[in-house]
Amino acid sequence: MPTPLGKNAVNICEMKLVVLGSGTSVPHAKRASASHWLETTGGTRFLLDAGADAPHRMAEEQLDWPNLDVVWISHFHWDHFAGLLALLFGMKWAPQTEARTAKLKILGPKGLRQTLERINETNSFKLFDQRFPVELSEVDAKDKIELAPNVSARAMATPHTKESLALRLTDADGKTIVYTSDTGFVEELIPFCSAAHLLLLECSFRKDKPLETHLDLADAMKIAEACDPEILVLTHLYPEWDQFNVAAEARRLWQGETIEATDGLRLII
Repeated sequence: MPTPLGKNAVNICEMKLVVLGSGTSVPHAKRASASHWLETTGGTRFLLDAGADAPHRMAEEQLDWPNLDVVWISHFHWDHFAGLLALLFGMKWAPQTEARTAKLKILGPKGLRQTLERINETNSFKLFDQRFPVELSEVDAKDKIELAPNVSARAMATPHTKESLALRLTDADGKTIVYTSDTGFVEELIPFCSAAHLLLLECSFRKDKPLETHLDLADAMKIAEACDPEILVLTHLYPEWDQFNVAAEARRLWQGETIEATDGLRLII
């Protein structure tokens, strides 16, 4: 059962999730683009996707962004990726990172290195000339993923872009979170998402989705019913959701606990 947290709460004995951006590429007054902060029981700090708003949202939520350990990039759409460039550029000049020596690990799909290097070269940004080491790793869905000590992870290719990946992460105490990021529906998602303590699932559209490469509510609830997560958090919500109660709509199709992702939502898992 997740526990809501106050903004200044500290708990290093549990896994903590903070929603930085519950929205999409569409500008929205209350939903930043996709990004989520995760802290493991061992204290490892993860950024799950880095939408364009992520650097400032981390600061706004008073998170320990100068000591961020791992960035996970699911795919290269700007609402999941653009904030990584701004973050690296900002960390070069931030006084908060002057004394940092710990490595920053950045993991993502095939093409991550080439994509970052091409952008880096366009204006001599020198994004990797940091005061601390930066390690880039490209992930294949068949690979064993080394994220952090006492954290195991694996990925799954999803039907969104040619490179897009979902992530399943298990903490030292056995708590598991699955982050699908953007995806269309495929049966393979069900075993990948099963038995998760928290399933962070995209639910772009309420119904009649215009794109097969995203989920609507019926798709999401089909996955939830088959996987039966302890907690389901629906995120990546397009503006059409603004006039509806997301959790109430979900309960029409599945009786498990569903939480609407909102910017600033904090959960202890």
